[in-house]
Amino acid sequence: MRRLVLSLVLLGTAGFTGSAQAPPQWNVDPLWPQPMPNHWILGSVTGLAVDAGGRTWVAHRGAASMVLRTENGLDATPKGAEYCCAAAPPLLAFTLDGVLAANWGGPGAGYDWPQNLGGIAIDAGDHVWITAAGLPPAPAGRAARGGATPAPPEDAHVLKFTREGKFVLQIGKAGAPGDPASRTQLRRPSAVDVDSAANEVYIADTGNRRIVVFDATTGAYKRHWGAYGEAPDTSVSLPAYTPGATAARQFRHVSCVSIARSGEVYVCDRESNRIQVFRKDGTFVREVIVSPTTLGGGAAWDLAFSHDAVQQFVFVANGQEQTVHVLRRDTLAPVTQIGTGGRWPGHFFGVGSVEVNTRGWVITGENLQGKRVQKFVMR
Repeated sequence: MRRLVLSLVLLGTAGFTGSAQAPPQWNVDPLWPQPMPNHWILGSVTGLAVDAGGRTWVAHRGAASMVLRTENGLDATPKGAEYCCAAAPPLLAFTLDGVLAANWGGPGAGYDWPQNLGGIAIDAGDHVWITAAGLPPAPAGRAARGGATPAPPEDAHVLKFTREGKFVLQIGKAGAPGDPASRTQLRRPSAVDVDSAANEVYIADTGNRRIVVFDATTGAYKRHWGAYGEAPDTSVSLPAYTPGATAARQFRHVSCVSIARSGEVYVCDRESNRIQVFRKDGTFVREVIVSPTTLGGGAAWDLAFSHDAVQQFVFVANGQEQTVHVLRRDTLAPVTQIGTGGRWPGHFFGVGSVEVNTRGWVITGENLQGKRVQKFVMR
């Protein structure tokens, strides 16, 4: 099938001068992925991962993030539309050609399915890990009305499945959130990565302002740390991020964790606009403010490494400013940016996830009302 590939203008060329040192560029493929069967569509995308075979896995919120009568008309009673649309299953895998190859997910025996699906990771054994990221807090001052349905148990766990969807392991328990010192419980974890060589799973335990590590087979506790490798503390009240202010010694919103081939652990502190780098034992190494002037939801939502041997680049999803920052991995210096806000191919709305596949393609996922994935190929 012939594909149309659009060239995307990239912004921000710090550190590059002259044509010989022009920054790399990525082109969007507007026809990837291919349409799904059954009139399925995506909800808000919460995570991306790539397995050993190069398949891209997508986690999304499905019907919970859709308007029933318009977006999800086929699931309405009576149907709101004859031909469109229905929420796809929450976990999807696409081939390199963009063909849907696997789909599953939802409640089952022996585990607590998330109220709000979060991040996803695939380990070397092709096990699929997902986080239960928790529902957004209710607006201040809004109380439940009489007769309202009780709130569901708070998300506080991580799940491990085979790639066919067979349940393997649960860490934490829905409705039983832990504190920052807990060795068994979590609180609204939003992201996960796996060090298969060490058989350890790293979890961004958002509600507890920490990174926590468990044995990937048994779920036994190993260690944890907060910002700067210090002890996490949720009793400390943090003001909103202010440009130029002294950096917070606690994570505001730890939203990603990724292990580089160098053995360093990269962590997103979304609402502080920063990436912090650690050794695997939690020793702090360095940090960077990705976008010093960004307010609101912050600039560091997710990150991924380029697929070359030394992982030259880090790609950082900035869902507040609708772009993907490209940094040098070794120095964290800015290189360029991919995309800007909008609905056209190559533009973003709520870009909250980023991944790089085995071909070096940059895959992005859009949260909130963006509800799509896109593929970018380096020129």
